[in-house]
This record gives sequence, C-alpha cells and structure tokens, in this order.
Amino acid sequence: MDDASRSGGIYHEMEQEPEEQRRDRKWHVVRDLARQAWTEAPAFKARLESAGLTPDDIRSPQDWPRIPVLRKKQLIDLQRTGPRLGGLLTTDLGDLRRLYFSPGPIADPEGCARDFWGWAEAFHAAGFRKSDLVQMTFGYHLTPAGLMLEEPLRELGCAVIPAGPGNTMQQVEIMTTWPVTGFVGMASFLKIIRDKAVGQGKDPRRDFQLRTAFVAAERLTESVRQDLENSFGMLVRQGYGTADLGCIAYECPALGGMHLSSRCLVEICDPKTGEPLPAGEIGEVVVTPFNPVYPLIRFATGDLSRLVTEPCACGRTAPKLAGILGRADDTAKVKGQFIYPHQVAQAMCLVPSVARWQVVVSNPKGKDRLELWVELSEAVEPEKIQAVFQEGLKLRPEVRILGEGERLDENAPPLVDERTYDDGK
Repeated sequence: MDDASRSGGIYHEMEQEPEEQRRDRKWHVVRDLARQAWTEAPAFKARLESAGLTPDDIRSPQDWPRIPVLRKKQLIDLQRTGPRLGGLLTTDLGDLRRLYFSPGPIADPEGCARDFWGWAEAFHAAGFRKSDLVQMTFGYHLTPAGLMLEEPLRELGCAVIPAGPGNTMQQVEIMTTWPVTGFVGMASFLKIIRDKAVGQGKDPRRDFQLRTAFVAAERLTESVRQDLENSFGMLVRQGYGTADLGCIAYECPALGGMHLSSRCLVEICDPKTGEPLPAGEIGEVVVTPFNPVYPLIRFATGDLSRLVTEPCACGRTAPKLAGILGRADDTAKVKGQFIYPHQVAQAMCLVPSVARWQVVVSNPKGKDRLELWVELSEAVEPEKIQAVFQEGLKLRPEVRILGEGERLDENAPPLVDERTYDDGK
C-alpha cells in the first residue's frame, strides 16, 4: 500500500458532519445518557441531587454545564463505596468484558460493545489499514492500554504482535525480521528501538518496513515527530485519551491539532467553575463519553487545552484540540503513568527514615526524567526508597538524598513539573 492511500479517506461519515448537525447529534446523545444514568447509576443521581437538579432541569445545551464536573481523584474513593463501583456502573461487574486497574488505584471497566473505547477512527486517520502487521508496545498487565488499542486495530483488519513494553533487543529483532508495518506505543520508546538498531549497524529505512506509527501517553513535540519520520520514512501521528474515557481526540494527516472524537462530547472549561469557555481560550478538557455502561458525565481530565475551529484540509469537520498545554491540578504524567502526591505519600510512609520528600519531573534533551528528592532522619539505602516508590507507583525514580545543610522548604510543593518543550506546540 502506498503512502497516499494511507493518508486519504475517512472511517465513517460522522467525521464529516456539518457542525450544526454534529452539535445536535451529540446533545441528544448526552441528554439521553444523563436520563439513563439518573435511573441506573446511583452515583450520578447523587451528584445531580447534590446540585439540586433532576434530568428535567437539563432541557437544552445551555443547561448542560449545570451538572457538576466529576474529577479523577473522586473516583478513587467513590469506586469503593458500594456495588457497581460505588454506583458509577449501570451493570454488574460480572457482566463486563474486562476490568482493568490503573495506578491510583482506579478500576477501569470495559463493556462488551465493539470498539468500546472508540479508537478505530483514530487509527484509520493515522494511516493504519487492512492487513497491516502492527507491533503493540503498550502494556497488557492490569492496565487497559494494550488491549484498549489492540481491539480497534482488529476492527480495521490489522494483525497485532502483542509485544508489550521493554525487551528492546527483542523488539528490534521482531521488527527487522518480520514485515512489521505499524507501531503503537510511546514515541520515546520508538526512539530507543531506533537507536538500539542503529547501534547494531542497522539502517531504519532499509532494515525496517514501518509505514505508520500511532503514539500516545506522552507529549509528542514536532522535533521528535520529524526525527522519527525522517529516520524511518513513515507517518507518525498521535492520539489523546485516558484509561477512564478511551479516545478523546486524534491527529489526521494534515496535522494542526487533534480532531475531537465522534464518540464523546468535549468541553473546554474554566478549571475553577466548570463553565465552558469560548473557542480559542485555554481551559480544562472536560469529557462525556457516549458510554451507557460507565457514564462518566462531565469528567474533568485535569489537562489544559484550547479548541481550534479553522477548517482542516483533511476534510474532517470536527474541531481540534491544540495539543495538551499543561495540567490544571497537582498531578503529572510520566511515561504514560499519572503521579499523584497522595500515592507518593503512602509509599514514603513505608520508609520511616524519610522525613520529607519532593517529586521533580524534568525532560533534559526531550527525555522525561523522574527524580525523588528526600530528607532523611537516619541513613537508608537509596535503592530501598527507589524500590518502595516503584512498587507503589510503577515508575522508577532517580533518588536524590539531600546532604547536610540541604533542606526542602516547609511550603515546597510535593510535585514540581519543570518540563519544557522545544517547539511550543
């Protein structure tokens, strides 16, 4: 298949809906979803009642923002308060297809509908086509990423190698021995694979057959994209979603932002009030997926972005997110995993010698770096602190033990994200 064929066409007609038709369709879907959740998901009913509302009060799109937003941190406690994940589900746990667990810990339920997480149109826009052989490097253990992104590839007729993360040498061997045309994973991992292969004397264009890559879970800068596209001679596109929500937005061949998915309602809201903001203004991404099994209505992601409404050359008519421009809360996402200060606190309680701590995230030379700065009341091996952190948060930090005379300020934030990006996009 030539590259022009990969860059053309759409997955379904909803991608080219007129704007008024799209708004009307999505409004009717979320209105009916709220009515269903009121009767079948007690947690949503309680949220409406706490705001003095019933579904009858949500009569128009202008009423929709009256529904209080739901934050990810609320899920951690709410899911443990009763049956069906604290009343968030409309079905019994045993009637799901799968139940995953993400760090937090947070349960991520998967229903039985086809393309449940809504990624098929994103993969089609990224250039994946029938009979592609795709190497999936997201994890398959407990967290949803691997299977969440494998199933839409099967919908498109692709074959999938469930490689998972790590094992770089074997990843290189598979991709240079077999006709692997697609890659799914983090851009930073594809760079590691590329660099390992080059170190073995391989030529990325000659020895790989990659034609398209779909990357997620970390920010993709234009310099990294161009580096990978030039190395392999292929298309690199990114998607945006979460383990709770599935697909939210995705890039097309024309770039210029990420088109909003047809399977959810996306608002850009004031992080403090939850009120929608006009297109072009930066605010928090608030999403309602069209998911009757797990109706996370007005779910606040904590990510900041803005809407781009200019027409796109690809022919898709949905507005775009202008990338992820920061965070609205005190969390950070590193190598696809969220870090919550309360998780770090729980882990550090297991090391009594740690008197104070601070997480520092940076990205020297474009590569995420995770550091844990600690003050000790008595000596302890850094490896022990590192192991406890990794056990609790599934990430391995560099532990920096502060020396004599060094102290963290009493008002120092528990998490500092110092990452900068070279292209501002």
